[in-house]
Amino acid sequence: MNNQEIALYAAEILNDKKAKDISILDISVTSGFADYFVIATAGNQRQLKSLTVDVEDKLLEKACAVKHIEGRESSGWILMDYGDIIVNLFTEDQRQHYQIEKIWSDCPVIDHPYTDFSS
Repeated sequence: MNNQEIALYAAEILNDKKAKDISILDISVTSGFADYFVIATAGNQRQLKSLTVDVEDKLLEKACAVKHIEGRESSGWILMDYGDIIVNLFTEDQRQHYQIEKIWSDCPVIDHPYTDFSS
């Protein structure tokens, strides 16, 4: 799998676990540390943990091992570092606070079937 396919698969996993507002940003031109951000919102801390575990397990099945996980469910933000793909999982409050999409607004958003900003 190439990096974009991994990012799309991570989005699919998150969608299957009922994450909200899933977004994929192509940061490859702007960033020297990664190619894609996958960003999603969890409804609560329990779901945040569940999303983290499921992404880690299912990407590992595709031979994509997480290099590092930063944060705790209680903080409302989990960062999963896959090298060229960074998965950011937030509670709603923390996502609004950090506004990653706004910070990286000059980067293209990757179209995918799991985008749903209506919730």
